[in-house]
Amino acid sequence: MGDTFITIPLPSLIHRIGGEQAKRAKTIAAEKKCGLKRIRRSRNWQIAGEALDLKAFLDHIKAQESEPMRFMITKLESGLAKHSDKLEPLEAKLIRLVMENPNITLAELMSETNCTISQARTARFEAEMF
Repeated sequence: MGDTFITIPLPSLIHRIGGEQAKRAKTIAAEKKCGLKRIRRSRNWQIAGEALDLKAFLDHIKAQESEPMRFMITKLESGLAKHSDKLEPLEAKLIRLVMENPNITLAELMSETNCTISQARTARFEAEMF
């Protein structure tokens, strides 16, 4: 589990989308490497997984099951909006940071993104090529 692991609560899921849709969502989540499960013995559920896996799950249910799972789509969209920085790959994030602030030092890049010095240097080089 890296720092991109996210848990999004889905209160009263069965009441909102129905039992059959919840079972279907659980199998789709498992295919996308996410965990959709009840919180202990309550009626509340949660979905957990890596940020990019949750995004893949969201894209799938948007494309295939949009109307029956409207509740889940809105909850996932709002949950992922809070973690939008985790949806971007590290290399793209580094290049974006260098493009936004060309005077950023390698040490600042490394402390902000927890990358290695070689990744920071590569990003600086890639940004200069644009």
